[in-house]
Amino acid sequence: MYGSRAPEEQLSLFGLSAEDLEEDDVEVWPDNWPVFRLFNALGTQWRTGACGATGLDYSVIREVASLIGIKKRQIPELFPDLQVMEAEALAVMAEA
Repeated sequence: MYGSRAPEEQLSLFGLSAEDLEEDDVEVWPDNWPVFRLFNALGTQWRTGACGATGLDYSVIREVASLIGIKKRQIPELFPDLQVMEAEALAVMAEA
């Protein structure tokens, strides 16, 4: 899905190094593909505070979903999975 790796100086902004990133491709199961696409599209929509990210900006979910072709009626079924992904991302960010 992604091309070349980010330069080392960009990774360091997030407290990462090239060794922190796995080389292997990761498979996304078909059932999870819509929520993965939504989570990925929301990648620039994190709310932040003094201590870092606090969660996704829920006010833009419908619009972003629409932009990537997810129908409004699908959002209620995807939302719990989106929250699981958000919680895990926050936990990983908190480790740094």
